[in-house]
Amino acid sequence: MADETNGASNGEAAAAAQPRLQILTQYVRDLSFENIAVQKGVVSDAKPEIRVQVNIDAQKRGTDHYEVALKVKADSKVGEAQVFILELDYAGLFLIQNVPQEQLHPLLMIECPRLIFPYLRRIVSDVTRDGGYPPLNLDQVDFLALYRAELARRQSTAQA
Repeated sequence: MADETNGASNGEAAAAAQPRLQILTQYVRDLSFENIAVQKGVVSDAKPEIRVQVNIDAQKRGTDHYEVALKVKADSKVGEAQVFILELDYAGLFLIQNVPQEQLHPLLMIECPRLIFPYLRRIVSDVTRDGGYPPLNLDQVDFLALYRAELARRQSTAQA
């Protein structure tokens, strides 16, 4: 009987020590859509050139709470004429427990953005469609590749 009790308490301790990642909430921190072409009365059937930039930011927000933000800027032009500019700052608040310190940064910069990206993608699509353009469906982002590129950039900067 004593063995069963110890087995149960050991199982509970093991479960308590398991790494935990939970999205507590997601939200738009800032959203801007400038419909420049329509405001100037310029309508073009030409296919616009669209540049998209994605940035990631992570901040500690209390014990075991972290805010991870994806910042997207989509800039659309036809030749030199600006069509629209979309800027979206989308964030998630995460509960992260029992993760070793050396694994925390990659988790915040790779896995957390991967989890909230589909929601950001939908917002970008909806806003561009509601702005009178075909929906801008962002390609999937390889957050692991971005993370590795940033580490390489930092390493080369440190060596220089």
